[in-house]
Order: sequence, then structure tokens, then C-alpha cells
Amino acid sequence: MEQKETKKRSSFMQNVLILMFAQIMVKVLGLVYKFVITNFEGFGDTGLGYYSAGYQIYSLLLALSSIGIPSVVSKLVSERIAKGDNKGAQRIFKICMAFFVGIGIVLSFGLFFGAEYIAIAMYDVADTKYVMQVLAPAIAFVSASAVFRGYFAGLNDMKPTSYSQIIEQFFNCVLSITFVYALLGREPYIMAAGGNLSTTLAIILTFVYLIIYYKRKKIKTNQKSEEDELTAMKLLKKILIISVPVTISSIISVVSPLIDTATVSRCIQTAFANMYPVKEQLEALAMSKNGILSKVDTLVNLPIAVNVAFSTALVPAISGAIAQKDMKTASKRMTFSIFASLLIVLPCAVGFISLAQPILSLIYPTASDGAEVLMVYAIAMIFIALNQTVNGGLYGLNKTYIPAISLIIGIIIKFVLNIVLISNPKIEIMGAGISTVICQLVAFLICIVALQKNIKLHFKCGRMIIAPIIASVIMGVSTYLINQALNNI
Repeated sequence: MEQKETKKRSSFMQNVLILMFAQIMVKVLGLVYKFVITNFEGFGDTGLGYYSAGYQIYSLLLALSSIGIPSVVSKLVSERIAKGDNKGAQRIFKICMAFFVGIGIVLSFGLFFGAEYIAIAMYDVADTKYVMQVLAPAIAFVSASAVFRGYFAGLNDMKPTSYSQIIEQFFNCVLSITFVYALLGREPYIMAAGGNLSTTLAIILTFVYLIIYYKRKKIKTNQKSEEDELTAMKLLKKILIISVPVTISSIISVVSPLIDTATVSRCIQTAFANMYPVKEQLEALAMSKNGILSKVDTLVNLPIAVNVAFSTALVPAISGAIAQKDMKTASKRMTFSIFASLLIVLPCAVGFISLAQPILSLIYPTASDGAEVLMVYAIAMIFIALNQTVNGGLYGLNKTYIPAISLIIGIIIKFVLNIVLISNPKIEIMGAGISTVICQLVAFLICIVALQKNIKLHFKCGRMIIAPIIASVIMGVSTYLINQALNNI
């Protein structure tokens, strides 16, 4: 029994480490190409604003078709595998593939032909349509890739997910720099569209890799299955019951940065209308402010990406444990994952707060504005990471509706605060950071209360919460003082 428990723990941690390595590589490569293109002459914060504005709409449609899908597929497949039902797992995979790819194709066409309308309706900046159009074909391929990744996660094989993410981001990095460099001297929105074209090409190449891996590793299905008694429509209904709440949560998590981009674009133009009477100047200012938020998101997402490994590995791990009625293992993995998330994100947040301006000046020497915004988002980052981990546990426990409800409440609060705060020229984009902190805090409190009602957490407050906070604060103060002393020298 003890040997079996050790093997389970080893497998879980191996998956976490594989995913953690992949997420670090993905975010570092993402930082590299954004660092390079942002510092290209003529691109800067404005080009990054166009880049991120179009990408946010693409991300929203991606959430509809794919972002929550790996968690759903991995949960359903892992439950079948835990019961020895390989044929049922394979049937679930095939139905998920047909359904979600179909949705992806419809959304791809919708984004391509509706790009101009969306650009004007959302941002009041028509030129963001070009970024959306070059990204549109990627949605269908990402949908298929998401089902593949969920399938392999359910089989407890995190390698294809990790490798495919690294491959995708590597090609994205190389091609983004190449395309933007080739378009130097053109308008910022043209360069931004060229940079995002690389995303579509990289995703297609990744999809090819996943097909090859699947043909080599797919499971054999000779035995009878519990799912044989269900028609395709009944099985699809079963999948949708789980996937709809997860998809809603994914959509809402993407809506948060989209709300920032849309409200910043419109509220900045309102706040500074008297200072910039020309519409083109207001649009450029709004895109510049969006560019600052995009830079901050890129930096904040580095520690969060490391934490994603725990939330991703938790879903199949807890689902499998629950299917076998092993609540002790589920509780231990949940407690450890929350503690590990705190150990990862707390020192990173304090580091961003104490060294915000030096970090931005180092990475974006030609566009280093936004230190105060980074400080506020560093606080939000703590609650974002904790939400990821807690939500992974709730998905595994089949409580998929709770993260959706918590995020809906948080997003409503965020939207109202954004309108009020960003429209004030003295606060402007700092309002986006303040509203994000409050949104994520509210969502976290709702989810952690719900989690504790469903699974016992073995938390030692002094060692697992207070000690990391004290250590992080000491580190932050020391780092700030050392940096100031070195600057004076």
C-alpha cells in the first residue's frame, strides 16, 4: 500500500515538473519575442497595443472552443482509465474531437468575416481588424490541439502537452521577430498583424506534431465499455454537462483582460478628449496605454505559468483518486498544491513590487513606462495563481460550476470599477490593476470556502502561510535597499 502511494506521488510530481518546465520555456520565449518587437523602432507601446487588442478577441473565441477543453477531456478520460475502460476513454476522445473542432471552424469563419465590426464595436479603433483576421484560422487548429492535450493528460502523459507548447512558442518567437522586422517602417497595426500571423503558422505546425504523437501512442480498445450503451448524443450531453461550466469559467477568465483592453480603449479616449482633439491621437494614446497593460501581463504571466502546472496536473490526479474513492490522496495533493503555489508566487510578487522600474527599464529600454501598474498587478498575481490551483481541485471534484459563479461575480465588480476608475485621468490605467486585485480576491474567497466544504485541507497556517509571507517581505525589503545602494554607488 505504501509503495503504491509513493508511486502515485512520484507520478503526480513528475507530471507537475514536466508541465512546469514547459510553462517556463513558453513564457520565457514569449517574453523574448515581445521584448524584441516592442523595442523595434516604430512598434513600441502603440504597436503592442494593437497586437494585444486583436489578440484579446481571438482569446475570447478560443475560450469558447478550446481553453477549458483539456481539463474536461482529461477528467473524463482519466475516470475511464481508472476503471480500466480504455474503449470508453477512446470514444469520449473521438466525440470531443468532432464536436469542439466543429465549433472551432464556425468561430474561425465568424472572426475572419466579422473582424471589422468587432474592431469598431469593441475598441472604436478599426485598424485592429487586421490582427483578428490573421489569427482567425488558428482557432480551429487550437480546438483540435486542445482535445489531443486533454486526452494525453487523462492518460497521465504530460509530455505531448509540454513538448507541443514549447514547439508552438519557439516557432511563434522566431516567426514573430522575422515578420515584424520585415515590416519595419509600416504602420504599427500592420506590424502587429504580421507578428500575430506567426501565431497561426506556429499553431498549425504544433497540430501536425500532435497528430504524429497520437498515431504512435493511442490506446488499444478491445474490451467492452460502459459507454457502449450510450448513443453519441447521450454521451455528448454527458460531456457538455461538465464542459459548459468549465468553458464558462475559461471565457470569464479571458473576459477579464478583454474588459481591460476595451474599457481602457474607450475610457482613455473619454478621459483625455479635451487634451487630444484629433481622433487619431486619442486612438494612438489608447493603444499605447493598452500596450503598457500588455507588457505588465507578459511579466506577471511568467510566475503564473509555473503555477499552471499544478492546476493542470490536479484535474486528472484528483478525478482518478475520486473515481477510486481515495479521498486521502486527493486531500494531500490539494493541500500540497496550494502551499506550492504560495511558495512560487509570493516571492515573485514581492520582487515585482520592489524592482518594478528596474525590471521594465531592463526589458523594455525604449518603452519602460508602467512601473506603478506592475506593482498593483503583482498583488493580483497572488490571487490569480491561487484561483488556478483551487479551481483545478474543484474541477477534479466535479464542482465545475463554482469557479464559473465566482468569476462572474468578480468580473461584474471589475467592469464597474474599470468604468469608474479608468475614466478618471488621475487614475487612468491604474484602475485596471486595482479592479483586477478586487475581482480575483472575491473569486478566490468564494472558491476556497466551497473547496473546504468538499475536501479536507491539512493546512498549518504558521508554516504554510505566515512563514512564506515573512520570508518574502524580508527578501523584498533587502532587494530594494541593495538596489538603491548600488544605484547610489
